[in-house]
Amino acid sequence: METTKSILIIAPLYIDVGRKTMKPKRYYINMNTYRNLHHSINGRLKKLYLEAVREQLEGIQIETPCEITYKVVKPTKRRLDKMNVISVTSKYLLDAITELGCWEDDNDDFVKTETVLPTEYDKNNGRVEILINTVC
Repeated sequence: METTKSILIIAPLYIDVGRKTMKPKRYYINMNTYRNLHHSINGRLKKLYLEAVREQLEGIQIETPCEITYKVVKPTKRRLDKMNVISVTSKYLLDAITELGCWEDDNDDFVKTETVLPTEYDKNNGRVEILINTVC
């Protein structure tokens, strides 16, 4: 495993979930969706999220303690409550990092601070950029 002191992860704003007889349903990764999901759909969405970020994390060992910085890049000029996005992105991402064995745990002993930067706009290229840096 490659040990790293700094890593940039590009996470999706939404996940398309396949269905048996209809076209895939798009679920946005935010608190409004999260609070209304049935627990089985939420579990499936969390697994698909892990698969969406797996390629960027597999084989990486993140040195802890660390600090995490989030930046939401929205695809339209519509207003956005970034904390609705960051809260669930943080939950899904930190659980994915832990499940992939990139660090021991995501508790306060290992993740010291989480910072949110101002939202940016990039037409038709929405994403969440997550920078993880080791704290010395």
